[in-house]
Amino acid sequence: MKKMKNIAVLTSGGDAPGMNAAVRAVVRTGIYHQLNVFGIMYGYRGMLSNDIFPMESKSVANIIQRGGTILKTARCKEFYEYEGRKLAYENLKKHNIDGVVVIGGDGSFNGAQKFSQEFDIPCIGLPGTIDKDIAGTDYTIGFDTAVNTAVEAIDKIRDTADAHDRLFVIEVMGRDAGYIALHSGIATGAEHILMPERKTELDEIVEELQANERRKKLVNLIVVAEGDENGGANGVGKIIKERCPQLDTRVCILGHIQRGGAPTCTDRILASRLGYAAVDALLEGVHNVMIGVVNDKIHYTPLDKAVKAKQEIDPEWFKIVKILAS
Repeated sequence: MKKMKNIAVLTSGGDAPGMNAAVRAVVRTGIYHQLNVFGIMYGYRGMLSNDIFPMESKSVANIIQRGGTILKTARCKEFYEYEGRKLAYENLKKHNIDGVVVIGGDGSFNGAQKFSQEFDIPCIGLPGTIDKDIAGTDYTIGFDTAVNTAVEAIDKIRDTADAHDRLFVIEVMGRDAGYIALHSGIATGAEHILMPERKTELDEIVEELQANERRKKLVNLIVVAEGDENGGANGVGKIIKERCPQLDTRVCILGHIQRGGAPTCTDRILASRLGYAAVDALLEGVHNVMIGVVNDKIHYTPLDKAVKAKQEIDPEWFKIVKILAS
């Protein structure tokens, strides 16, 4: 096995609070083990443009509390093609890089898997996505912060909903996964939670809203993941307004505030653990795995399985939502 001397770290795909903490952990753990650590700007795009630079311990000073990513992130269509990946490999070889830590989601891992298979560069994936939609880890970097941001916003919306006896339809992020909607909805006492993983029975929701009105329960919160089949909060709100015109219905889309902000303590610790474990894995000769945490223990999942599998929502959660909202 070739001795690891030079490693690189990049952030790819959508940004997530805690990515900086993960970068910091990779850099400082690598330096502790006397490795040369390089940062790659703008994800895979930086590989192709050779935007690669050496990092020192001071390069990651005062970033653990910052949202976003100091390494920036971008989409890179050229990396989908073999010629693009070949150019990326040639640029890594200019810096004698022996292994790469990729912080991102399933799309980023898919690119890492193909790249590693074609050019024999060990890649370690760290799950950095607010959606918590990757199998092989109980939590992903950024999820806790995004949920807490959503909860804080929804709590404030409930105050004004109560003051005016209004129904609010609130959209949270989650194009393909409903975890933010599920967790924030339960935490804020939402009457209904709509998400991509479960078919939405709007007829039942309308009937319940009409029953609530008859018993003078006029304050209702509906939390909707953006990927809901009815077109997100706007689609759901439109249907409710048409079928329940007597209700004072408002739509609120939380949007990208869920991506930003200082990471929570939970996200900082998770990111630090995973970044530390990523360097350990490279030094131990572990290749092409995503590192997660399962039952509070570091867990390796082959990148191809992490890409193909999705984090399933336990049906018990739907029962909990139904009971607690009644």
